[in-house]
Parts: sequence; structure tokens; C-alpha cells
Amino acid sequence: MKLAFSTDKGTRRADNQDYVDVFVNKNGLQLAIVADGVGGQNAGDVAATMAVSHIGNDWETSTLQGVAEVKEWIYAHTQRENELILTAAKRYKTLQGMATTLVLAVVLPNQVVVANLGDSRAYMLRNAQIVQLTQDHNLASELLRRGAITPTEAAEHPGRNLVTRQLGVNEEADPEIHDFKVETGDLLMLTTDGLGKVLSDAEIINTIHEADSISDAVAGLISKANAKGSPDNITVLLGYQDEKEL
Repeated sequence: MKLAFSTDKGTRRADNQDYVDVFVNKNGLQLAIVADGVGGQNAGDVAATMAVSHIGNDWETSTLQGVAEVKEWIYAHTQRENELILTAAKRYKTLQGMATTLVLAVVLPNQVVVANLGDSRAYMLRNAQIVQLTQDHNLASELLRRGAITPTEAAEHPGRNLVTRQLGVNEEADPEIHDFKVETGDLLMLTTDGLGKVLSDAEIINTIHEADSISDAVAGLISKANAKGSPDNITVLLGYQDEKEL
């Protein structure tokens, strides 16, 4: 899969607590990973960097190649990273309260395994349609899934900013992990909430279709999010599935 990514602090934040990177294991499988840190001072940045770097570096030494073992690996390593973040936060006063969302994708020959904690998202664009692959872990989304509020109410509910699952908060991490089929021409997108807060699905699709390359599409999405006054850092990763890669 051809990948491109970028991150931007946005127009309202003094610093950028997002982190993004791509790693390849010994069997040539790609791991794309995006984190959105939270916490005082630079603690959120530390949590996000820890999660991406530790999980990514471990991925590079792995020899995984099947969906089932990839899912087991993701679960085990999110648990391990959760423990590391909690330990660091307890040891250093300046890191107290740090945590991070996480969304990642492992690209196999004709499948992708996606996992997330929090409200950073994974999408699939196929045939000019966009589908969100992940469920947001925030209070508004939890209430929506229980039928307590409507989709319209969820879009404006104050609980949309209260994240219910993260690394570094509870003793046990609880990622959602799913696998999806990948077809030629599919476009995978991982993003932090700085994008989705201000751009509609239609605006995302149009921006991508107007771009000459996935790198230009990444830049265009970030530029449009900033132009619309995104209140947060903005990170976008795009992956294009070419026919020869299936």
C-alpha cells in the first residue's frame, strides 16, 4: 500500500501532541499508527510518542503474517504500552495525567486489521463512498450506541469531547480490533479528531478526488481543516491500494 502522512499543530494550539509514523515488519507488512496525546505541559506529546515508537519498533522485529496472530499481537502490545505509560506517569511528576488515543492499521495482501482506542478514526474510501471503520470511544458515541440519544443529538452533545477509552488511564486497555477486505483502488485514512470536527464526509471525499497524489490529498485535507478553524491538532495518513500490491 502506498502511504503518505503529515501532522500539523493547527491554528489554535500552541504545540502538537499528535504523533504518526509507519513501520514495516520482517515479512514486509506495514503498520500505520496515529496517536493523539492528552495531558498537561508536554505530557500528551510524551504519551503519544511512546505509544507510536514502542509499538512500531516492536512491529519491525516481528515476523507476523496472518490476521489472527496480528490481532493477538496488537492486543498484547496495547496492553503492554498501557502499562508503560501508567508507570511513567506515576514515576515522573511532570507526566502525571498523560494519556493518548490510538488508531492503527496493519496492511496484509488483501486485508487490513484496524484497532483503536479513543476518538482517532480509521476510514475506508471506495467507489466515491466513505465509511468509518472505527467507533469513537467518547461519551456521546456510547450514549448513541445505547439508544439514549439520536445521531443528531450526538453531533452536538458535550460528551463528544469526553473520551472513554485511552492508553494511560485504566489498568487495562480495551482496544477494538477488526479486519476488513481490501480491494484495488481502496483508500485507507487514519486521522485524529482535528479533521473530523470541521470537515464533512463530502468535503473529505472532494478534497481527495481533487488532489493529484495522496501526498497532495494529505496536505489539502490539513489545509482545509485549518481554514475552517479546527480547534485541535490535525493528523492525516492516507494509504492507496494499488492492483500490483494485492
